[in-house]
Amino acid sequence: MDIEKNKNEDSMKLQISLMKHRLVKIRLGGGTKKLEKLQAEGKLSARERINYLVDKGTDWKEVGAFAAFEMYEEHGGCPAAGVVVALGHVSGRLCVIVANDSTVKAGAWFPMTGKKNLRAQEIAMENRIPIIYLVDSAGVYLPMQDEIFPDKEHFGRIFRNNARISAMGIPQIAAIMGSCVAGGAYLPIMSDEALIVEGSGSIFLAGPYLVKAAIGEDVDKETLGGATTQTEISGICDYKMKDDQECLDTIRGLIGKMGSNEKAGFDRTKPTPPKVKPEEIFQVFPTDPGKPYDTMELLKRLVDDSELTYYKKDYGKTIHCAYARIDGWAVGIVANNRTVTKSATGEMQFGGVIYSDSADKAARFIMNCNQKKIPLVFLHDVTGFMVGSRSEQGGIIKDGAKMVNAVANSTVPKFSVVIGNSYGAGNYAMCGKAYDPRLIVAWPTAKIAVMGGAQAAKTLLQIQVASLKAKGKEITPADEKKLLEAIQTKYDQQTSPYYAASRLWVDAIIDPLETRQWISTGIEMANHSPVERFNVGVFQV
Repeated sequence: MDIEKNKNEDSMKLQISLMKHRLVKIRLGGGTKKLEKLQAEGKLSARERINYLVDKGTDWKEVGAFAAFEMYEEHGGCPAAGVVVALGHVSGRLCVIVANDSTVKAGAWFPMTGKKNLRAQEIAMENRIPIIYLVDSAGVYLPMQDEIFPDKEHFGRIFRNNARISAMGIPQIAAIMGSCVAGGAYLPIMSDEALIVEGSGSIFLAGPYLVKAAIGEDVDKETLGGATTQTEISGICDYKMKDDQECLDTIRGLIGKMGSNEKAGFDRTKPTPPKVKPEEIFQVFPTDPGKPYDTMELLKRLVDDSELTYYKKDYGKTIHCAYARIDGWAVGIVANNRTVTKSATGEMQFGGVIYSDSADKAARFIMNCNQKKIPLVFLHDVTGFMVGSRSEQGGIIKDGAKMVNAVANSTVPKFSVVIGNSYGAGNYAMCGKAYDPRLIVAWPTAKIAVMGGAQAAKTLLQIQVASLKAKGKEITPADEKKLLEAIQTKYDQQTSPYYAASRLWVDAIIDPLETRQWISTGIEMANHSPVERFNVGVFQV
């Protein structure tokens, strides 16, 4: 192994190690003491409930583990936004599972908790797969109620989605396994079926303290909204369970008896591993985000049998478009090419930049995949569209718009993997979060921003210096250097994958070796939702 490959591998492994270390801490939720308290009460933790519920011997994918990462520190933090969202198989059927983590502020809802729950429902709705709620929450986190209560994408949208999901014929099952208070009480009761665990589960619009304050009535929690009350008197819950385990076993039985709906019919053959060792991705991908590398070598380590059929291979070389299989599923891959190439006219083309010819090629390829009902996979390492007089006169805006149009109107499922840079309009053209990928994940090497850190920092520096000079302040070269360093540090922090994942701009940060499994799981879930007719509208050709 040469020195450069060794350096790349060490850098990637260090970043993966940091990510996994952070995940270990996040998965402790509110901490070991609170987990021990749950155990003493005979309750399972949120992740233990999911582990028990999913089919034995199968893995589940966690969506939004880094949600709220390093946010709400003044409130004591909110690991994973206080709720665990999983994609896992229950009785052989892929489901979305949403489990409140009662060790984090008693499962209270922070603003990012609401956003994460909405993302879970969005996944269920887009892919028409069952959603299971394991409810154990004290309701809205009151100190931040103004940021979660009234707006369109806030708390109330969840109950609206409950109603819409049910109307779409998508099964919803809710288990009340702890507190279920106030507005949050609507979520399980608006589901198709509701279970409640005796002794620990309770559901009411107002708890004992609020009832006392509001109408002067003294009443205990069990009498007000415990399992017996809600199954034998009010009848709002359908099943009374003796403990967590019986509740989860019953859910598994209910899911196992569901019928099947029409599928999309995406093509799948027997999966085969790549011929070239996937672990060598660590050597191929450079530690320097600005350094070129052979994207084709990367693709060989991601697809079945390392076999790709390139579309217009020698045209529009700054984007690779190829047909391949990932875990047996047929896919169309759109990947930024990071090598420096020459166009047919002899013009040097810089890797990671989208030129007119590559945008035109990608748009045509996306349309072909829609025509043939082939899911799309986008691999981002893009710095944006090419600028300058030659590009503008060549119609870069028209060709870029053509690619964005094709991505926006694509009806086959799209999956995005941000492996390196994802800047500006390049993020949009490559199916960033705003363009509805069914799943969007990032490698630890990802950077998402309106432009690169160095360019942004210099631009922001010029603005700040001009502002200070306008106020009559003298700025020395040393002052400029100090300002630039502060701006660069802040901007770099905001471009990191952790910043993106904390705000759910990406669904997960993953080990590159997990890329195939994430895409495969994504296509499996998308296969439950028939594809609509593709119509791109008007193109400026």
